[in-house]
Amino acid sequence: MTVLRLDGRRLLADLDGYADLLLDTVAGGASIGFLHPVERAEAADWWRERAAGLAAGRSAVWGAYDAGRVVGTVGLALPDRPNSRHRAELVKLMVHRDARGRGLGRTLLTTAERAAAAAGITLLHLDTETDSPAERLYAGAGWTRAGIIPDYAVAPDGDLRPTTLYYKRLAPAGR
Repeated sequence: MTVLRLDGRRLLADLDGYADLLLDTVAGGASIGFLHPVERAEAADWWRERAAGLAAGRSAVWGAYDAGRVVGTVGLALPDRPNSRHRAELVKLMVHRDARGRGLGRTLLTTAERAAAAAGITLLHLDTETDSPAERLYAGAGWTRAGIIPDYAVAPDGDLRPTTLYYKRLAPAGR
């Protein structure tokens, strides 16, 4: 398994793999902003927009590869205002269903946390569907549960579901 920080060119070169990952994640029931079924073109367009964000410095994205196949990703939405340069949002942690159960989610999470600390970010935050398997990952990795917002998102099956907010304080790199 290899985890790489992506630039726009690499992301676009592997666009089909990233579209497949998004399709698989939504088909598996994850609430990541899309409703099932997602059209392949919609998934590819979403990733093209991420490539533009990488080029503009608004985000950072890592991809996980197993034998050349895209099997996971995680991103950071980076701050764009002077009063928020110390924080970032962890976004779209996805692991292909075929690659789950091998610690890849934890590896991707740790990769993003370390990169954030190295960039001087001292606070990360995220939201995830309440009672989802992702909650175990975040709690086990030392994230603090801040609260629940009811009826936050429409899940892939169409039901309204709550989301749980988490945060994690990071020590600046070198401390």
